Amino acid sequence: MPPMLFAGIRWIIAGTFFFIFLWYKKYKLPSVYELFHSALVGILLIGVANGLVVTAEQWVPSGLAALLITTMPFWMTGFESVLPSGKKFNLIIILGLLCGFSGVAIILWDDINNLFDTEYFVGILLILLSVISWSVGSLFSKYNKITIHALMSASIQMIVAGIAQTLLGIILGEHNYFELNQNGVLSILYLIIFGSFFGYAAYIYAIEHLPVSFVATYTYINPIIALFLGWLILDETLNSTIAIGALIILFGVWLVRRGNTIREVKERLQK
Repeated sequence: MPPMLFAGIRWIIAGTFFFIFLWYKKYKLPSVYELFHSALVGILLIGVANGLVVTAEQWVPSGLAALLITTMPFWMTGFESVLPSGKKFNLIIILGLLCGFSGVAIILWDDINNLFDTEYFVGILLILLSVISWSVGSLFSKYNKITIHALMSASIQMIVAGIAQTLLGIILGEHNYFELNQNGVLSILYLIIFGSFFGYAAYIYAIEHLPVSFVATYTYINPIIALFLGWLILDETLNSTIAIGALIILFGVWLVRRGNTIREVKERLQK
């Protein structure tokens, strides 16, 4: 299916349903500034970052895409450390990030050689740009506070970014070869429920309340979940290499969490 239209329709439907539900539950509606704030975050995270990934995956294998996306914690932690009010990383956090990335690299080892294949250069560049956009959008969301609930902001982000992606898809002429078959409908429903309602909304809520470096480690966990679901639903094979990589990833996530705890204790003692 055309990437921009497929992604845009998914986000518009998810955001609209989410917004209506929150409005019905009497969540506070956004002010003009909060609307602009949420729209900007949505464009950076969904419109640009997600849009670039779905476009890049037309050229690069999914394993290589997953490996490149796991560089996100380094970008986010690095960008945060140079902000005037940003949190500074410590050695334990860096070791945890390296550990998590190593675990993913072990699981996706067969895809590493593709990094040097010129055939995938454009796709690799797009994914790296998407990671940077996601990191900038996440940090903007965290360090520029608004008063509406994080979930209300997430619903607006979905709608605005979905409209932007759909318009771009139309401009690119994707509507000329857009066909929605049964598999397409099921894919959209799956992404709406698990990718948008649970995944994205949970991420926006977490980035507001938890340390950036810890939240970013979700990119290490995603491959484990994908492999487990493949084993559970598609009867795919799980081997010792995958098990070792998964254990290293979980240890890395624990180290990141430990490093953040130590940093928070030091910050409290200094006050």
